[in-house]
Amino acid sequence: MSTPITLQVNRMRQDVSVPKETTLLHVLRNDLALNSPKYGCGLGECGACTVLVDGIAARACVIPAHGVAGRSVTTLEGLGTLAALHPVQQAFIDEQAAQCGYCLSGVVMMTVALLSRVPHPTDAQIRSELSGNLCRCGAHLEIIKAVHRAACYLEHPAAQCAAQPPQAVSAA
Repeated sequence: MSTPITLQVNRMRQDVSVPKETTLLHVLRNDLALNSPKYGCGLGECGACTVLVDGIAARACVIPAHGVAGRSVTTLEGLGTLAALHPVQQAFIDEQAAQCGYCLSGVVMMTVALLSRVPHPTDAQIRSELSGNLCRCGAHLEIIKAVHRAACYLEHPAAQCAAQPPQAVSAA
């Protein structure tokens, strides 16, 4: 039995009617035609479905849509526009930090959440934060560079930002 709910997705009110067990991912992809959050594992472990709920990274495949009624949900589509990309999106492009792109939306959303809490993360913090996003493409160094560049973009004009080399990992 479907029941109506109102969601705030990418700063727009969305009225949908879905059964109580329907996941946020299902609503985003099937009812609202937003393609950035991907179905990966369906268990909240791979990160492909990551969105922001009230600014906090969340796995849309395990969250009931009814559980976020009235809260702010942001997908990759809601970060920026083609004419004005979000600084994190721009940094990932500038660093060519993508391979196949399946996991990329989740990685970008996790990066936005990280940089909102930790404006200048260390490589270790970046690796720890993004460790829940499973990726087999091998673009990891570029991703770390992109996170550092995005941190700079958020603080300074883009012209002043150059990629920072990954920090050496110490054997403590």
